[in-house]
Amino acid sequence: MELYGQILLIAMPIFLLAVLLEKWYGWYKGKDTYRNMDMISSLSSGITNVVKDVLGLSVSIITYSWMVEHLAVFKIESTVLTVIVAFVALDFSGYWVHRIAHQVNFFWNKHAIHHSSEDFNLACALRQSISSFVNLFTFFLLPAAIVGVPANVIAIVAPIHLFAQFWYHTQHIGKMGWLEHIIVTPSHHRVHHAINPEYLDKNHSQIFIIWDKLFGTFQEELPNVPAVYGITRPSATWNPIKINFQHLWLLTKDAWRAESWWDKVRIWFMPTGWRPADVAAKYPVRKIEDIYHYEKYEPESSAALKAWAWVQFAVVTTLVFYMFGNLATIGMPMLFYYGGFVFLSIYAYTELMDKNPYALVWEAIKVAYGVGVILITGDWFNMSNVFPLGKYLIIAYFVLSLAVTAWFVAIDFKRETSEKIATV
Repeated sequence: MELYGQILLIAMPIFLLAVLLEKWYGWYKGKDTYRNMDMISSLSSGITNVVKDVLGLSVSIITYSWMVEHLAVFKIESTVLTVIVAFVALDFSGYWVHRIAHQVNFFWNKHAIHHSSEDFNLACALRQSISSFVNLFTFFLLPAAIVGVPANVIAIVAPIHLFAQFWYHTQHIGKMGWLEHIIVTPSHHRVHHAINPEYLDKNHSQIFIIWDKLFGTFQEELPNVPAVYGITRPSATWNPIKINFQHLWLLTKDAWRAESWWDKVRIWFMPTGWRPADVAAKYPVRKIEDIYHYEKYEPESSAALKAWAWVQFAVVTTLVFYMFGNLATIGMPMLFYYGGFVFLSIYAYTELMDKNPYALVWEAIKVAYGVGVILITGDWFNMSNVFPLGKYLIIAYFVLSLAVTAWFVAIDFKRETSEKIATV
């Protein structure tokens, strides 16, 4: 946990800087691929994912360590060749896990968040799942386990393999010549994120594009078919926590409403998007039919709301940096309480970004939670040891945050509605 936290303290600023540089470059070139609220939503999703990972909120049915211990035919030392084998094995496993997530209803829920942005940029790469608590597919690493690749090598290579998938989420790099035949490039991944019929469910590879070519899921980016990004059933919210569970909630409701017991069972394992005929007829859900003529989700927001959303994101990010830098000092179980506060904070301010009046309720819950921590422990997760005035600044932030949220809900949102009616 502490090692991963230290890695994230280095990786997070690099990713954030890369996102800001791409934003600036797009503006400079007259091709800005970012929208303000979508960008904050993506970055906030990244925070929820890393907090969940640091807290270890997932388990494996079969661990890689167990497979090595019981199934390894050879015992090999950690060498450069071992690292290469581990990297290729992770990539092979990643292809199949990724492909299954696209093709099976139940597993799509863990991956839908990554495709939920209707833009395509480096920030959307940070939209990662918090909805998966059980890792079912460790067995795809069986080849590596059989040849005896040590578990500690997999543990080191895995985050490198994950971080190496960040750079190709961009529209600013065209086709890359001979590299198109070897690695996953931005062109390949634009296809993967597109909802065009020609592109849907293609290019599942993560580093080496060879897997798609071997298993029949490769599609080249076509010059006459511009990619349209998102998911065919739009999430229609900036709240990344909601997005993480939307598909699961739909499956649960459909299973409950289905008349056939067979439909109640098989819905979870059918191809992604499948619904029982009787439920689909009685309870239709919005699905994009004409991908070239639909409006992206973007509620009208005042400049003040956009600025405040950035303030909230900056505060939460700062608090997460403190968390990752002081994991040992905070300790268990307080780290879980800290993680709960982070999740509540993101839920509250993204509800405000959605202009949901209930954002004030969530903000009040967040503030009550935070104040409760200070009253019970006398501090903000041992912050006084690092910064003596820290808890007082936190309290001041709580007061300001609740007041500003109340102002938006009670005054700003109503003023915007009045002005819109007056112009009609």
